[in-house]
Amino acid sequence: MQQSFDANGPRILVVEDDPMMLELICTRLSLAGYRTAHARDGHEGLDRLRDQKFDAMILDINMPRLDGFGVLEQMKAVGNRTPTMVLTARNQSADVQRAIQLGARDFLSKPFEDQKLLSRVARLTRPTPTRQPSAPPSQPVSRIIW
Repeated sequence: MQQSFDANGPRILVVEDDPMMLELICTRLSLAGYRTAHARDGHEGLDRLRDQKFDAMILDINMPRLDGFGVLEQMKAVGNRTPTMVLTARNQSADVQRAIQLGARDFLSKPFEDQKLLSRVARLTRPTPTRQPSAPPSQPVSRIIW
């Protein structure tokens, strides 16, 4: 089932240095209704994040100039909380743990199934429920009976 492009769909930044993988991810997301922008390395990704607002980011780890861990570190340092999924061939538990500690919300290993990518991105872009302020404790009602 193919969905059409939605001009108002969530904006996703894809930071990936492999041109074929970048095209594959952007095409899959566009067909699913997402608006995509891309960057080919960590520095370019950070520039895009400074210039525009994105609903989520897909971030490769192994990239030239600045890797995905460096991007996550700099995002954390400036308080950028763009929901991020790390998508990488590096799937050792230490890498997963480091990415999560640096603020990534999800981790998907390459190669991946299209449906798994799309379901994870959908989860990333889902609005987080805002916490409702708790109701003040109800005051006991005094009743004086005469």
